Amino acid sequence: MTDLDVPVLVVGGSLVGLSTSVLLASAGVPHLLVERHRGTAVHPRAASFHQRTMEIFRSAGLQSSVEAAAEKEFEQNGAIVSVESLAAAETKYFFRNFNEGVEQLSPTARLFITQIGLEPLLRSAAEERGAEHRYATELVSVEQDDDGVTSVIRGRDGGSEETVRSQYLVAADGAHSHVRQLSGIEMTGRGAFADCVTIYFRADMRELIGDRNLSVVYINHPELLGFFRFSITGDSGFLAVFSTTEPDGTRDTHVAADMDPARCEDLVRKALGRADIPVQIETVQRWSAAAAWASRFQDRRVFLAGDAAHVMPPTGGFGGNTGVADAHNLAWKLALVLQGTAAPRLLDTYDAERRPVSSMTVEQAYTRYVLRVDPSLPKDDMAPPMDDASIELGAVLRSAAVLGDEDDDGAPVADPRAPGGRPGTRAPHLVVDADGTPASVLDVFGSGFVLLAGPGGQAWCDAAAQVSTDLEAPLVAHRVAPDGSLVDREKAFPALYGTGEVGAVVVRPDGVVAWRATAALPDPRAQLDRVLRRLLFR
Repeated sequence: MTDLDVPVLVVGGSLVGLSTSVLLASAGVPHLLVERHRGTAVHPRAASFHQRTMEIFRSAGLQSSVEAAAEKEFEQNGAIVSVESLAAAETKYFFRNFNEGVEQLSPTARLFITQIGLEPLLRSAAEERGAEHRYATELVSVEQDDDGVTSVIRGRDGGSEETVRSQYLVAADGAHSHVRQLSGIEMTGRGAFADCVTIYFRADMRELIGDRNLSVVYINHPELLGFFRFSITGDSGFLAVFSTTEPDGTRDTHVAADMDPARCEDLVRKALGRADIPVQIETVQRWSAAAAWASRFQDRRVFLAGDAAHVMPPTGGFGGNTGVADAHNLAWKLALVLQGTAAPRLLDTYDAERRPVSSMTVEQAYTRYVLRVDPSLPKDDMAPPMDDASIELGAVLRSAAVLGDEDDDGAPVADPRAPGGRPGTRAPHLVVDADGTPASVLDVFGSGFVLLAGPGGQAWCDAAAQVSTDLEAPLVAHRVAPDGSLVDREKAFPALYGTGEVGAVVVRPDGVVAWRATAALPDPRAQLDRVLRRLLFR
C-alpha cells in the first residue's frame, strides 16, 4: 500500500535539495523533501556564490534576502589571496576584488554566504510556496517501474516506515548518495587525492587582518597547505587544511587521521603566523578532496543533482554553484512534463546537458587545486585553466532541447564578455525598461518560453501569440527596441543577441537560448510552431 503519493520526491535537504524545492514550488509542482539530518546546515560550508547562482535566486524572488543575510556574515567583495601565513607581508592576489571584471555581466554580484545563513532562507521560501519538508527522515529503499518510483522512508525518532509513490525522484543526498548506490551508478574521474579537515575556531584576528578586506586566504606555509575564511567580526573562522609536511619533508595528505585539539590549535597558529594568539577549537569536520562525476545523471525516473552527481575540491568555489545549476536545469523540465505541456523525453536532456558541463567544472576545480594548493599532483592530463567568468556564465549546453545553428564551434564555454545569443548559451544580461522601471532582460525569464525580437521583429511577436494559443504552451513575446515592450535605449539588443534588426530568439525557462533566427522568414508562425513542438518534444 502507498502511504503518500506525490509528483516528485526530493531526497536531501541541504543546499541543492532546498534549491530544487524552491524552484519546484515556484513552478507549482507539489513535492515532498526528506532529509536524514534534523535541520539545515550546522557547518558554514559553500561560502562563495557566483553570479549565475544569484541570477537563479533572483528569478525566485530571493536576491535581496540572500544579499541581506550575506552582509551579516562577511565583508563582501573582498580579495582572494595566497600567503605563507596571515601575518606575512608578501601577498599573491588571485582576485583583488571578488567581482573584479564581471560587474557589467549580470544584474547580480558574486557574494559570500555560508550554508548556515542561506539554507534557512531557502527552506522558508519553499515551505511558504507549498513545499512539504520532513527532516530527521531517512530513505530506506527505492524501486522503479514503468509508471513511477516507490520509496520507503522512515523517521529517525521512531514510528513506522512509510511508502511514497512519486512519478520522479531527485537525489540531492550528497557525495555518498544512497540513491546513487541503489541505482548502481558509478563515479568516474580522478577520485579522492587528500583526506582533509576543516577546523572551526575562535581567535582574535582583527590586528592581523587590519584594514584588508580578505574573502579567501590560501595558506602556503612550509608546514601546511590550506585556506582561511573569517567572520565579519574577525574573532572566528575556519581553516581548511589540505596537507601538512612532516619533519623529514614528506607531505601528508591524510590530515584527518590525527586531529586532537592540541594539533588543531598548532595548525591554526602556524597559519595565522602568531604563536601568542589564544585559539579555541570549536569543532573539526573531516572531508575528502576529490574530483569525480557520476557516469550518468539519470536512471529512468531518478535524477542525480549536486554532490550526488559530482564532487570537486573547493578551489574556485564551484561545487555548490554547480549543484544549484543542476536544480535549475531540472526543475523547469519536471514542471512542464508533469503539467502535460512537454513530453517525458524532455527529461532525457538533463543528463545530456549537465554531465558535460559538470565534468568540465570538476576538472577546472582540480586544475586550480594543483596550481594553488598542491603542485605535486599529476599535471600531464590537467585541463588548462579557463577564465572563471566563462565557467560561471558561459557554459554551452548541447541537447535535443537546444536547436543549434552553424555558429557552434564545439567549445565547452563561450566568453560572456562577448556574447552573441548562440543557442545553448545563457541569455546575456541587458538593461531595459519594463513598464517604466529599469530592469534586466533576464527578469522576463522563468515561468515559460520567451521570444525576444529585434526592433523590426513585430511579426515574430504576433506569430508567438498565435502559436502559444494553438499549442496551449507558455510562450510570451517581447520586442526589444527603443519603442518596444522592453525598452532598449542603447539599441544594444540586435548585436548582443545576434538577431540583427529583424531576427528573434526563443529563450527557455532557465534563461538558456534555445533557438535563434537572424533574419525575417516568410512564415514566422509556421517556423515558431515547429520550434516549440521540437522544444516540447510534441
